[in-house]
Amino acid sequence: EMLRTLCLAATLFFMIGGYWTLRSLKDAVVMSINGVEYIPIAKMASVGVILCVVPLYNFLLDSGIPPYRLFYLFGTIYFGLFTTIALLLMHPTYGLENQKLDPYRVLGWVSYCGIESFGSVMVSLYWSFANSNFSLKTAKASYGVMVAAGQIGSILGPTLVNMFSEKWEQGVAKLYLLGATCMLMLQFTMYTYVSIYGATDRNVAPGAEKPTKKESSGVLEGVYLFIQHNYVKGIFAISCLFMVEVTIIDFTMKVLAKDHFASEHPCEPSMPCFDPIEGNHGLTEEATAAVTTFLGSFGQATNGLSFVMSLLGTSAVIRYLGLRLTLLLFPSLCLAVVIMVRLRPTLFVVFLAMILLKGFSYSLNNPTKEMLYQPTSQAVRYKAKSWIDTFGARGSKALGSVVTNAFSNSAQTLIANGSLVGIAVASFLIWNARFMGQKFDEYTESGYIVGDENSGIAEDGGTNLQFGMAQNEVSDTSCAVLDDDDEVGPEEEGQDTGVENAGKSPEVSRV
Repeated sequence: EMLRTLCLAATLFFMIGGYWTLRSLKDAVVMSINGVEYIPIAKMASVGVILCVVPLYNFLLDSGIPPYRLFYLFGTIYFGLFTTIALLLMHPTYGLENQKLDPYRVLGWVSYCGIESFGSVMVSLYWSFANSNFSLKTAKASYGVMVAAGQIGSILGPTLVNMFSEKWEQGVAKLYLLGATCMLMLQFTMYTYVSIYGATDRNVAPGAEKPTKKESSGVLEGVYLFIQHNYVKGIFAISCLFMVEVTIIDFTMKVLAKDHFASEHPCEPSMPCFDPIEGNHGLTEEATAAVTTFLGSFGQATNGLSFVMSLLGTSAVIRYLGLRLTLLLFPSLCLAVVIMVRLRPTLFVVFLAMILLKGFSYSLNNPTKEMLYQPTSQAVRYKAKSWIDTFGARGSKALGSVVTNAFSNSAQTLIANGSLVGIAVASFLIWNARFMGQKFDEYTESGYIVGDENSGIAEDGGTNLQFGMAQNEVSDTSCAVLDDDDEVGPEEEGQDTGVENAGKSPEVSRV
């Protein structure tokens, strides 16, 4: 059984390792080809791309195609896409050697949106396959190994970027090709697993008919529950709105990094990056490599911190402080971090702020927001939560990008105005945390179930606190992550295991 687990864990290792290698490169590629000021627009564009790709993925999953075949399909598509981009990055006209910044160079946009969509589709598809091939008993014993493999990959990918982006000639493009090669390796390990162990759904009894697919009311019912219940709105705020702050601080870090390394490796008039007409100088090859190394260091630090947090666990914090105080602690710390950035906006301080936000989110926000779902109905836990995880999270990132795009003309303007937005969001979240703590205690004591007006009896028999802590020990499936380029979360570190959904159909655990 351990060999079977290790074989599937190798797939997650290559998936997360390749993803984090590419993710550590994508911002540097946009900076060098299009300009740092276009990163917020690229982020907003990626939201639209993801919202198109995810329904296609769900349609194919519902069509009855085995998940492992979809894995081969999407894996081949992304291997071809990323390999093509890597080769074009080496081209003297289309690639990084052309140091003239131009928003109409589509390579940067395609690279950014492709990497973003990969993180949303492939990790979900992997856990859909794992959940259908492992029983709940087996999953509890095996998923920890898989998660550890994913976490190691998430640290190793940025480490390679940090080590070789400056040492190798055309290091960025070669590392991009290395990330693309991981797309091929993850297919090989999946093929090996299927060839040896098969792809039979172990959660369906031999000879039993597959359960008929229920007609789903889909996203609309999740929206209805969100509108109807203030408690669900409060969960959304705790899970997602802090991403507005993170997006602003993350972009601030990248603007400061670009300015810092551009001054260390200036673009001289004799260089191809020099723009004598508009003065919008590009980055030299040395500056691009230095920015890439810096972003690799950021990936190392954030994922290393996540690994430490996962080892230490956070149940003791909640037991000691209680849920209400822990709910208040995270937005209060976020407010302190935003104020720190506003008062001392240096690259080191902003870098440290992003690391702290990562640690606070993983150790404080993730477990508490999962516990808030306990006095809710099944419809809220799946349908409203699915809406929050997919559309709420993407919308929050897009909202943060709107702010950064509005003030992207200079670092000073971005810090002065972006920090005010961050302070306002953090202040609202403090008020919301106080409200949610009161409602949680009220509902658990009275037995009221949000979303199930006919029931007055709590479903968990008073074990909300213990269940929430246990869930945090095993996995995290929510949207409150510091990912994607700025927000780093469990699903991108291979931690979005969906172990609580093992033994259920794949559609329950997908994005």
